[in-house]
Order: sequence, then C-alpha cells, then structure tokens
Amino acid sequence: MISIVIVDDHAVVRSGLTMLLDAVDDFEVVGEASEGDEAYQQVEEKHPRVVLMDLSMPHGKDGLSATSEIKKQFQDTQILILTMHDDEEYLFRAIELGASGCILKNAPHEELVKAIRQVASGDAYLYPSATKRLMEDYMDKIKNNGKADTYRLLTDREREVLALVAKGFSNKEIATKLVISVKTVEAHKAKVMEKLKLRTRPELVEYAWKRGLLGYSI
Repeated sequence: MISIVIVDDHAVVRSGLTMLLDAVDDFEVVGEASEGDEAYQQVEEKHPRVVLMDLSMPHGKDGLSATSEIKKQFQDTQILILTMHDDEEYLFRAIELGASGCILKNAPHEELVKAIRQVASGDAYLYPSATKRLMEDYMDKIKNNGKADTYRLLTDREREVLALVAKGFSNKEIATKLVISVKTVEAHKAKVMEKLKLRTRPELVEYAWKRGLLGYSI
C-alpha cells in the first residue's frame, strides 16, 4: 500500500485528489495539509511514502521550503511536486532540494497515478516539457559557475516589490502602487529576503542593482 499526504492550500483540490487517489486499490491518503509547516507535521506523524506538494501556498510556508525541511529529516519520503505551467521556473530548485519529480495539476488521472507509483518506487518522474526546462536550468547553472540563480525563485509580485523597495519606495507607497495592503507588502518583502538569502536593505539594493532592476547594472 502506498501511503500519501496531500499538500495544497485549496481545500477543494485536496478533497478532489483524496477522492481520486483513495479509489486506487494500492493507494491510501493518510493526511492533508494546507501549508508547509502542516505538511512537515503530517509527515512526522504519518510517515507517508509519497507527499504531493503544491509549490505556491501564500498563507504559510511554501512548497520549496517544506520540501527542503522534509527531505532533510525524512529521506525515505518521496516528494512529487504539483505544478502549473507558470511554476516551471521553480522546477530545478525543487529537484535540488530533494523532490523526486513534478506533475502538472491538470494532468490526466492516469498520469498522476503513474507518477505516484514511479516516485514511490524510488524513480524520478518529470512531465515531458519539464525535462527540457530542467536541462536549460542545468546549463544556466554551469554558465554561472555552479551558482543557482535565486531570482527565478521569486514570483512576479515579489519581483515588483523587490524593485520598488530597492528604488526607495516606502511600504505604504508600494501598497498604493500595487493596490495591496501594507501588511501584504511586508509579507512579500520578507519572502524576497528569505528566498534571496539577504539580511539587510542595503544588501537588497545591491542585489537589485546588479540584476539591473534600477534601470542600469554593474
């Protein structure tokens, strides 16, 4: 029996996946989680063979961070990333952090079953177009002397916030420009600092400068 934990911030998605997978004879959904910390707790308690991990969970720890933490402590648990086309930029990082593969959220039911069985057996699984993307990211990393480009981990909104913070706009001004709350701006800024491994505003400004986000680069 292949035990599974489903991690997605949408209850409807979790419910639908649970219904589909529990109908497979050798599958058993043993837990659900809506964000990364809950996912870790579920793995710690249930010791599933496979975790279906959503990447984008804005109301808690994201899928990349959760994948890293789970694989450090529970190496026998295989993680299959649930992704949309727009999330392909995260693919290389997810594999680097220990994920066994990824599958599109709109993949046919039969393909999801195949992917789960494949990673549960210890093999990797990638949907076809992801293989090409993975190779492209690998080549980019080689060109950068082995250093991963962390900028690709940022969402479009996080990149907007990064650029505006670096240009000197206050949280309130950024909130007005992007039509979001100040609290949301602060959350995005914290995510940016975490993903880019920056600690201070000057470091953030320097990073944005080198990326050419201020209108010129060095």
